[in-house]
Amino acid sequence: MKQESPIKRRKSRQIMVGDVPVGGDAPIAVQSMTNTNTCDVDATVGQIRAIQDAGADIVRVSVPSMEAAEAFGKIRQQVSLPLVADIHFDYKIALKVAELGVDCLRINPGNIGRDDRVSAVISAARDRNIPIRIGVNAGSLEKALQRKYGEPTPEALVESAMRHIDILDKHDFQNFKVSLKASEVFMTVAAYRQIAAQIEQPLHLGITEAGGFRSGTVKSSIGLGMLLMDGIGDTIRVSLAADPVQEIKVGFDILKSLRLRSRGINFIACPSCSRQNFDVIQTMNDLESRLEDVNTSMDVAIIGCIVNGPGEAKEADIGLTGGTPKNLFYMGGKPNQKLDNATLVEDLERLIREEVSRRQEQEDAVIARSTD
Repeated sequence: MKQESPIKRRKSRQIMVGDVPVGGDAPIAVQSMTNTNTCDVDATVGQIRAIQDAGADIVRVSVPSMEAAEAFGKIRQQVSLPLVADIHFDYKIALKVAELGVDCLRINPGNIGRDDRVSAVISAARDRNIPIRIGVNAGSLEKALQRKYGEPTPEALVESAMRHIDILDKHDFQNFKVSLKASEVFMTVAAYRQIAAQIEQPLHLGITEAGGFRSGTVKSSIGLGMLLMDGIGDTIRVSLAADPVQEIKVGFDILKSLRLRSRGINFIACPSCSRQNFDVIQTMNDLESRLEDVNTSMDVAIIGCIVNGPGEAKEADIGLTGGTPKNLFYMGGKPNQKLDNATLVEDLERLIREEVSRRQEQEDAVIARSTD
């Protein structure tokens, strides 16, 4: 099952968001955004740490006021994850968070007023090597573009992005990434495909305001999946009306399904039927919950009967095939032992964690040898 992804990624310029490379040949970064009140420093720090524990590479924080900017500085001191400040219109906030250690500015240069204000923000970003993210959204297109196109369209999104890019080009500033988001999948995909052919900067992917956990996951998986299959995308955010931790999990699941990046266990499980020799659905629910903390990449097949079970188990790192009177457990594609239904979940968790520990010891040994 350990195959390389057939996807050929679009070539893009690489930028650095803190210590995370975005673009070029870097892994596709997964990010989220806090939904706490930024001025509540403790709550925001706690949420950032939870997002980081889930595997996030980058997190965005809304900074709508100078009070929030001051709070941002306190947050910056307490977390290690690269932070993007989300700012609209007020250039003074951008200058403030630049002083306080922001790793990326999400600010559209065309929306912050006079050229001297734009120049001040770009100078601050240049001096501190802070990238800018141009973020175009179908719900907040410029009035001139609304009049020109009548409604949001892919072409309107691209034209908006290019207007902001032209401003950065005039200041000879190339340290930026771009997003063009809509809540409508086809509009978003078309806009990204157009912009990908026109610029070399990295692209931040997302379906904005995608919805609740279930519907938003489906919509994001389809939209982001279409673009990622095209090789488009250098960092992603799954926008859900849900706990931001879930955004990270879904993001990694999308990348994992396309073999673009792997984190944690990749479960292969049958939907179950009357042939099953154990409760597949309950077993899967229990295992996913118990093994949520595992970061090691591993394929685990949980199949309820002998029709597809042996074949799937032989291809996975660890596999289970339902059988009577006991289920057959596979390790490394070979039958290893039989497991009883009465203690099935406990035995599987133990055996999986033993394999995780073994792999971690091997990895630590390789690292130790390389540093000798």
